[in-house]
Amino acid sequence: MEEPPLASLSLTHVHYNPNDPISFISAWLALVPQALCVMYVTVIWASREVEVFLMFAGQMLCEALNFALKRLIREERPQQIYGKGYGMPSSHSQFVAFFSLSLTLFLLVRHIPNQSTSYSSPTFMERATLSFLACMCSGAVSISRVYLNYHTPRQVLAGYAAGAIFAIFWFFFTTYLRRAGWIDWALDTQLARMARFRDLVVSEDLVEAGWQRWEAKRKLKRREGSDPSRKLN
Repeated sequence: MEEPPLASLSLTHVHYNPNDPISFISAWLALVPQALCVMYVTVIWASREVEVFLMFAGQMLCEALNFALKRLIREERPQQIYGKGYGMPSSHSQFVAFFSLSLTLFLLVRHIPNQSTSYSSPTFMERATLSFLACMCSGAVSISRVYLNYHTPRQVLAGYAAGAIFAIFWFFFTTYLRRAGWIDWALDTQLARMARFRDLVVSEDLVEAGWQRWEAKRKLKRREGSDPSRKLN
């Protein structure tokens, strides 16, 4: 019996020119959205921070918006390209635009580090530098889509604009949820408590709490090691 032809899983299947170093780098940049999704899930699982969860929820809604826009506009991709589906707007550009602007708004507007702790929280300039690098990387991902001929410049610009606009909308929406008390209400639910969700990253560096506990444990261990009576006991 004749077997059916095999299909290709195009999620990470990127065509590029092997003789062109820029094309090779662009192919790797095409994997940034997948890497960011892995990062989202990892940070949510490790930190249980509701702010990261909200950002990931906005990222997924932004993807749903892109899915709807593509099927509403129905503009084809550039000619002589292997990509499937519609090209307007670029999903890669929309994805990274939302991420970079959401991170920038968090670092420069929402994040207010607690300076009363002994740990030196990142300065405003350091947070601004990180935001700038995130925006530069998102621009590189968007340009790579044009370079690989997966999208036209117009499709990339439209995707970037859609991602940026949705990031601003989502920031104001989550700000409303915070000010109206909905976040505190959600964190008090049994499900959130079972999952151990918390809301510390807005006012505290993620490294701070763990570092303080580690330093206290090391100081206690040193004191116990230098006390002869404890060794005898």
